[in-house]
Amino acid sequence: MNFKKTLLAAAAVVAMPVLAQAQPVSGLYLGAGVGANFLNKTDITGTYNSPPLTLDGASAEFDWGYLGVLSLGWGFGNGLRAEIEGSYRENAMSSYKYAKTTQPSANGTVTSYGVMANILYDIDLGGALGGLTPYVGIGGGYIWQEYSDVGMRVNSTDNDLYNGTSGAFGGQAIVGLSLPISSVPGLAVTAEYRFMATAGHKLDSSTVVGVKLTTDADVDNFNHSLLIGLRYAFNAAPVVAAAAAPIAAARTYLVFFDWSKADLTDRARQIIGEAASARGQGVTRIEVNGFTDRSGSDRFNQGLSERRANAVAAELVRRGVPRNEIVTRGFGEANPLIPTADGVREPQNRRVEIILR
Repeated sequence: MNFKKTLLAAAAVVAMPVLAQAQPVSGLYLGAGVGANFLNKTDITGTYNSPPLTLDGASAEFDWGYLGVLSLGWGFGNGLRAEIEGSYRENAMSSYKYAKTTQPSANGTVTSYGVMANILYDIDLGGALGGLTPYVGIGGGYIWQEYSDVGMRVNSTDNDLYNGTSGAFGGQAIVGLSLPISSVPGLAVTAEYRFMATAGHKLDSSTVVGVKLTTDADVDNFNHSLLIGLRYAFNAAPVVAAAAAPIAAARTYLVFFDWSKADLTDRARQIIGEAASARGQGVTRIEVNGFTDRSGSDRFNQGLSERRANAVAAELVRRGVPRNEIVTRGFGEANPLIPTADGVREPQNRRVEIILR
């Protein structure tokens, strides 16, 4: 059977009263989700009995069903994640056609279960949406599909039912959103859309007018799913400091930029290196705040300030600072060191502040 090309366009926004600054997932995490799934209509093609009788125009349609997913993964601290998941889906039949004619008394259920390996990427928005983080992913694995008395059952002798369980390789595409919960470090609510497809499945038996027959039939498995879930990153829990540990005062380092640039100069790298070296006892968070002068539009300056902050954060990570200790923000042309009129190019306002707390 051929794979169908499917256009994916879905996302869900979850509103929560308590938000947290999004941080890249680093280390081990556990995820779980439940929701609704829609199994596409399938043609049932092949033969049954001996001598073989060709299935002509048989097809099945299904109601919305439910699914559950459990995953164990690892975050690399840079937005990339890898995980193994187990999934279960179930759908009841809604209508059955034979010889292209709708038959009475649709019957039966289809279940799918299996294991997939996924690669996902979290898209860092720099806290622009209160910690809301979109992510995308792809996966591949092995799925078993089971047909249980799928077809029509008018009475004990007037029926046309298909059965069988077979496995096939498949793949999926994932589009999702995560929202961290500040009251529980490491915990995030997730919302996802998934499209899953397999290479097709076989049915090996059928019951026609009360007689059980050997069947060699093919069915499709194209599935759309909507999930809501939770994800918990284990190493995001706060570290309890020793009672005698001193609390370090905040220290600030200033990195300056050329006009309309987010590139790091040699001097800038030197200052970032000094900040990275100063990270030590008592430092629990590093704030990296980007700013611009007042030349350029507000929208351009906001984006430029975020790029400058991200450039400094990347250099800190390169020098050994864990990414989950760094919070990046862009303030555009707000909070200038030197107040100026709009449109003025002031070198001291083109900066990033590195604050060790």
